[in-house]
Amino acid sequence: MVYEKRFDGRGFDEPRVMIARAGVIPRADGSGYFKIGNTEAYAAVYGPRSLYPQFMRDPTKGVLRCRYNMMPFAGAGERVRPGTSRRSKEISFVTENALLPALDLSAFPNAVVDVFIELPQTDAGTRAAGITAAAIALADAGLPMRGLVSAIAVGRVGDKIVVDLTKEEEDYDGEGGVADIPIAMLPDEGVVTLLQMDGFLKPEELEEALEKARKVLLQIEALQKEALKEKYARVDLSQLSIDELEG
Repeated sequence: MVYEKRFDGRGFDEPRVMIARAGVIPRADGSGYFKIGNTEAYAAVYGPRSLYPQFMRDPTKGVLRCRYNMMPFAGAGERVRPGTSRRSKEISFVTENALLPALDLSAFPNAVVDVFIELPQTDAGTRAAGITAAAIALADAGLPMRGLVSAIAVGRVGDKIVVDLTKEEEDYDGEGGVADIPIAMLPDEGVVTLLQMDGFLKPEELEEALEKARKVLLQIEALQKEALKEKYARVDLSQLSIDELEG
């Protein structure tokens, strides 16, 4: 039996509808929003600010801390138990590592940059959506970055390599099973910052999945950049000083 048609009718290389925004949380130093299908993530950045307790400080550079949280009512299945879990800790950790290659925190010794990611609604691809929203928020906060990190899930469903798996596809129990690969990348450079896999793929299948992922990640990066441009295009020039306007 082959996987001939996706549950939602998309092409195998086609992501769900995507929306990206910047500056969605007024009191944060930077914020971002990313929605893909029915999965949506908000990210807020606070800092750089002094890190306490002091023994956690790095005198050579700033520290990045990420907190991923899926709201109790977010999922389509059973209600998520409030508070931290082993899964949220793991995703927080991989999110930090996915974002760090894009950041230059050398100008902020003994400081911390906190990133809070909240998901009020989910349908698979949550860590990828969170990373994408967090990258927008970090750029919105004005932190030095070599580029925007974009993320997507790709994988195999049955006998097909597909882009942006849904929950139905993650739970597919037909012949061939499922392999799910969350991947984050600096798309312009082709530098992979996160690569995880749940399941098994042949080398040639993995190569095909990575090739398809980069094409979609370039689309996501374009959306991230457009969201940042739109945010700053909304700046009220009447509120700026003469020096700021001339600068």
